[in-house]
Amino acid sequence: MFPFIQKMLSFQRSFSVSPFPILPLQLPSPMETHLWFVVPDEFKSVSLLNQYMELLSPCEKENVLSMRGEQLQKQALLARTLVRTTIARYQINNRVVDPRSLKFKRNVHGKPELEWESDGGQCPSPLHFNISHTSSLIACGVTVNSSIGIDIEEKQRKIKNNILAFARRYFSLHEVEHLSAISDSEVQRQEFVKLWTLKEAYVKALGRGFSAAPFKTFTICIKNGFRRGFDHANDLESG
Repeated sequence: MFPFIQKMLSFQRSFSVSPFPILPLQLPSPMETHLWFVVPDEFKSVSLLNQYMELLSPCEKENVLSMRGEQLQKQALLARTLVRTTIARYQINNRVVDPRSLKFKRNVHGKPELEWESDGGQCPSPLHFNISHTSSLIACGVTVNSSIGIDIEEKQRKIKNNILAFARRYFSLHEVEHLSAISDSEVQRQEFVKLWTLKEAYVKALGRGFSAAPFKTFTICIKNGFRRGFDHANDLESG
């Protein structure tokens, strides 16, 4: 069982003015998660978006411009800007960080990580982050010395397939039983989306990729209406 024990603080980033200078913040405490978010529809200034583009690496710029359509490009740009300006706010070893100087890498499973350099050269970064976005919200979570995974979904997300049939394919037996006990179809849909979001966030926190942690191999434990943690199974459960 892996219980939820992190304290979460949420901050909305306002990019309505120039992002410089970036005011420093203290790092999250060991038992604390900082969650930063922006609303894409609030960003309408083309000149300001062009400023944000200059914060990105050549590879990031290429990825943004490769997106089809202005909206997807805007979302990708704001996502990378949020990551860079958020991480740059945290001073590690009393260093002021220029968001343009940040370097990123991917672990062997493809999870993005911060590449940190100390006086002695490269070293593992104490700061961990993860990002998720929808068309209406972009969020970045930050922790220290603790892996993090976040996922956000649209509250009104529609499920094309039969919910229980879909759940039997991907969820654990206990989760399917939980959904089966809900008679109201709308409440069942909402609960399915919540479970899916929690499971995806957990897999992202593990950082081993979805193939290494199939959804059926763990269960979101629900007790008295509250999600209390995760139970692992060594083998796949059949739905």
